[in-house]
Amino acid sequence: MARSGFTASPGEILALVRSGRVRTRRDLQELTGLSRSTVALRLSQLISAGYIRAVEQRRGTAGRPAEVLSFEESDKLVLAADLGATHARFALTDAGGRVLGERTEDLPVDQDPDVVLKIVLRRLRELLKSAGRDRARLVGVGVGLPAPVDFRTGRPVQPPIMPGWHGTAVARTLSDALGCPAFVDNDANLLGLGEVRERYPDVDNLLFVKVGTGIGAGVILGGRPERGSTGQGGDIGHIRIARPVDGARCRCGATGCLAAHASGAALAARLRERGIEARTSRDVVRLVLEGDADAITLVRDAGRLLGEVLATAVALLNPTVVVIGGDLALTREHLLGGVRERLYERTVSALASSVAVVESLLGDRAGVHGARHMVIDQVFSAEAVDARLAPEAVGASES
Repeated sequence: MARSGFTASPGEILALVRSGRVRTRRDLQELTGLSRSTVALRLSQLISAGYIRAVEQRRGTAGRPAEVLSFEESDKLVLAADLGATHARFALTDAGGRVLGERTEDLPVDQDPDVVLKIVLRRLRELLKSAGRDRARLVGVGVGLPAPVDFRTGRPVQPPIMPGWHGTAVARTLSDALGCPAFVDNDANLLGLGEVRERYPDVDNLLFVKVGTGIGAGVILGGRPERGSTGQGGDIGHIRIARPVDGARCRCGATGCLAAHASGAALAARLRERGIEARTSRDVVRLVLEGDADAITLVRDAGRLLGEVLATAVALLNPTVVVIGGDLALTREHLLGGVRERLYERTVSALASSVAVVESLLGDRAGVHGARHMVIDQVFSAEAVDARLAPEAVGASES
């Protein structure tokens, strides 16, 4: 019999195979306690539905070849869009992460949502067409927005830099247009999810901080995003700092917000006040890399301000890794040095010694990787798979 409280439904078995915890039928029997006949029935359902592939592995000695189980990835397609404040990245991948098509472009997200979503849909369709892939193989679409998002509804919630987007049915619009499930999340959550799954698979708790036009954080606990009750978890750009600069007003309308002092947009504005041409966070990065002393000083100071805020976050969440990404991370140690200086200074030694503050390893691609993982997690969750295989899959039980 299966162990108490564990039914080992087809969806749960797929989750075990996807996680790598089981690779053979014997592994399944030993882990679940199910009989050989029940394991055979569950696997037959999953193989027939195209979820699992069973491949015989030849042994070097005599005996029956071992059969290795794996998630069938190559025939399942995912479209991903990572929208920042001023630019976007689009990708078509298979379920295993192989990139089949990709493009980037400038796309200001503060335009009317209908305008932006039409462009997003056009680019996603172009990726499918260019790759020569059948839309019937599309299992889902994942989108990251630089805004708080109600994940349950796929709608932005009072986004400060996206006027007119509040309550827009982004997920439903994409799902209706492309004929598949669509999921929407805050961009920092997806950046964090991409980093933890692709680069830090053994880390449970990770904090991703995006420092670009604005500032946001993705909180990853237990390997999954922690979004908060209204989708606004991790919105650290609007934490008030202790020593605000007079007149620095945030896009949310308040003064003293971290983003009003340490974001790329804020630093570009400060440089313009000094007569230095800088329109965007990428201009700030360019100036730093060219050795501009004013830009370097501002970025270093921004890192210190960010480190002060992150010291509190580290004390609350105790992450193993703090990943710094976004445009300003491209200044490397100019930003990270300031973050580390102030974070370690204001964190008790036991915590400081257990957390690494690092630059994003995936860079601009972290968001589309995270979007893919979001889609796969939702579409191939145990509950979703069991619902699609019902009633025969769920109704089957061990005799």
